[in-house]
Amino acid sequence: MSTTALVTGPTAGIGHSFAQQLAARGHDLVLVARDEERLEKTAAELRAAHGVEVEVLPADLTDRADLARVEARLADAARPVDLLVNNAGFGLKGRFLDNSVDAETAMLDVLVTAVLRLSHVALKSMAERGHGGIINVSSVAAFLPRGSYSAAKAWVNSFSEWAANEYRPRGVTVMALCPGFTKTEFHERMDVDRSSAPDFMWLDADKLVATALADFDKGRVFSIPSAQYKAIATASRLIPNSVLQRFQSIGRK
Repeated sequence: MSTTALVTGPTAGIGHSFAQQLAARGHDLVLVARDEERLEKTAAELRAAHGVEVEVLPADLTDRADLARVEARLADAARPVDLLVNNAGFGLKGRFLDNSVDAETAMLDVLVTAVLRLSHVALKSMAERGHGGIINVSSVAAFLPRGSYSAAKAWVNSFSEWAANEYRPRGVTVMALCPGFTKTEFHERMDVDRSSAPDFMWLDADKLVATALADFDKGRVFSIPSAQYKAIATASRLIPNSVLQRFQSIGRK
């Protein structure tokens, strides 16, 4: 029987790579994003390239009514979802007080609230069936003191680690993916130039996702692609936060 993966934010970057590579593995897909036109285009490309079923579900994850529709899809026992990829991203270029509180809240709605609510319904369905998986796209920023973005990603890491241990005995694998700078639209949308980090710090999305899926297959709780970001994550456990705060330019996904 075919398996189904639901991917949020699949029209570009890391999410698009997940959709492509999961389709290549034979997964049917449910694609969730705000832009219906881009969703339809992505779905058509994946159907043509891989011969899989692709369902399009337009939704703005900052809107509770839209989010509820995605939750309902995950809860549909007649059309079970075997893998949830919480990938939808949200970033703000300014520092905390330079952003409006509404913008900050919208970011947390996508990075925390949506992850929590979608994981809640997915875990319930998967644990009842005795199998399934969740990949939460976090960031190496989770290991660094970088304001509300870092705090949100730290929550994703903590939640994912707990859920991995809590639900592994019930057949569910949960993993947090913690990339660093990645060549996607994410930084372009925030008007962050590639010169903001050295070339060697920029990761390729396709290679990153291939590594993540390999780590997921091995049942790992965390996937930190590339030696440079593994080193940053390790150093963050050894270096005081007061020192880490000097390196504010490192760590967004």
